[in-house]
Amino acid sequence: MPSYLRDGATRVSRVGAIFFALLCATAAAATLAQAGLNTGFDIWDGFAVALIALTTAWLAWGAGQAFLGVPSFDPLPDMDLSNADFPPTAILVPICNENPTEVCARIMAMRQSMQAANAPVDFAILSDTFDPDALIAERAALAPLLGDEGAANPVYYRNRTERYGRKAGNVEDFIRKSGGAYEYVVILDADSLMEGDTIRHLVARMEADPSLGLLQTLPKIFGAGSLFGRAMQFSASFHSPVFARGLARMQGRAGPFWGHNAIARVRALSQCCGLPELSGPAPFGGTILSHDYVEAALLVRGGWRVEMDPRIAGSFEEGPDNLLAFARRDRRWCQGNLQHMRLVGAPGLHGWSRFVFVQGIMAYLVSVAWGAFLIVSLLAAATNASPDYFPNAYQLFPVFPDDKTFQIVALAFGIGGLLLLPKLAIFGEAAATGRAKGFGGALRALGSVLSEILLTALIAPVMLMYQSRAVAEVFAGKDGGWPATARGEGRLTLAESWRASRWVSLFGVAVTVAVYLWVPNLIFWLLPVTLPMSIAPLLIAVTSHESTGQVFTTPQERATPAVIAAYRDNLRSGAAPEGSSHDTIVQPA
Repeated sequence: MPSYLRDGATRVSRVGAIFFALLCATAAAATLAQAGLNTGFDIWDGFAVALIALTTAWLAWGAGQAFLGVPSFDPLPDMDLSNADFPPTAILVPICNENPTEVCARIMAMRQSMQAANAPVDFAILSDTFDPDALIAERAALAPLLGDEGAANPVYYRNRTERYGRKAGNVEDFIRKSGGAYEYVVILDADSLMEGDTIRHLVARMEADPSLGLLQTLPKIFGAGSLFGRAMQFSASFHSPVFARGLARMQGRAGPFWGHNAIARVRALSQCCGLPELSGPAPFGGTILSHDYVEAALLVRGGWRVEMDPRIAGSFEEGPDNLLAFARRDRRWCQGNLQHMRLVGAPGLHGWSRFVFVQGIMAYLVSVAWGAFLIVSLLAAATNASPDYFPNAYQLFPVFPDDKTFQIVALAFGIGGLLLLPKLAIFGEAAATGRAKGFGGALRALGSVLSEILLTALIAPVMLMYQSRAVAEVFAGKDGGWPATARGEGRLTLAESWRASRWVSLFGVAVTVAVYLWVPNLIFWLLPVTLPMSIAPLLIAVTSHESTGQVFTTPQERATPAVIAAYRDNLRSGAAPEGSSHDTIVQPA
């Protein structure tokens, strides 16, 4: 077992991260309270102190995770199996109204990689496509992959008529009807890619540890073309491995499941992961949208270990190419995470699993807390009474109130430090270990880090608005559903951006004007928040445009992995393997 998964190391990491978060929260609250006392502490100051404690604790928790991840892990063990010992394994590809040509190209690329690595695994395309025309096109596009069950890495296909449970129900249906034929399943998303050598390593890891129920990889984003998409792609390749190491150290044997790019033991899934429909109407009832964290919690409750290993290479996914597509996906995640409020108290759950549920809930409530902090801070400043220079009768000399500028500046630097220092620490780690070479060298990597920080600072106020609206909609009873993923949606016009974000822009302008009229001394403090809101349509449109510069270079762009190159070749050529034209259905074992 890796040293970072031992119970003692996990406990130290958790206690250290929690202590750091509480320490930073206490310091921020004390600083703001002192500033309020300097000018007369009132109820708005009290609310502001409570909110800054909450939001700072959240920032510090994320920073602590990054700092825990800076020390590297031991090298990944070299593990493999002979084909004679290779257990029956299926790669599951759940799809629903996807572009069938792209799905076919991805499976062809992975199949080629499996054959190159001599990985004897099957593919199962689990379709929930319901549109009749889309279903016809899907079957026609995928037909050449099907029908040759004797070939290496056979591909099976089925389309459900009872589409309960969305993606989790789709996988569950396969486990119930066909899972007995397999020891392991590798669960992918429709846009996932995974290399044959990676599959072999995952299966060997599972075989070496009979108590391991699920092993999660850290997928790298590929294929981004816009400024927004390439910034996300860079962040996922440069920052995420370090954050993931910190997460792995904290979560230990009760790790995360992100719903895709992971291998699971069929017996563990069948024993533990049948998900119920929540009672009552959506958004808090119905299908569990953020099913992956619930499944991880149920596996741990059932006595299985769930691990995440960011060292495993050869795992990829695509990401949204503009901020609107990201916000639409985030809306579903918000509703799914807030559903976990009903599951925190579920019987038998591991304490850390409950904590992870709370974490996911707070990921969205904290946006509301930040907005509330800004509002109460403005109210506190607007309602401050004029200073009384002669508070006592017959006083000869005036008493000047203490200035709170020092405390506010100190607080701003502290918050900024929690945002900046983790990423600068990650850059230091990348430069020291040589990892920065894959990003064009230390100087180019530093330029990308600084550019990503600037872009994140501009986008953050806009996402605060979208997340706050999402939380409000969920608590108001509005069901966001599970909208189809708009893969490949890239460039947006200014008109499209305006229609989607004019409410953010108008809100930003209104707040700026109100602050200028009523609390003009705070206008420059608020501009970093209200200015990006005011220009949200322009920001969304510009960041959706194609970006081909040297900034945000990633290793996948400098040396394209074979499975990604094969996918692109398949997509360009439109080539398909020879085969029959009829559907092959996975039969129950």
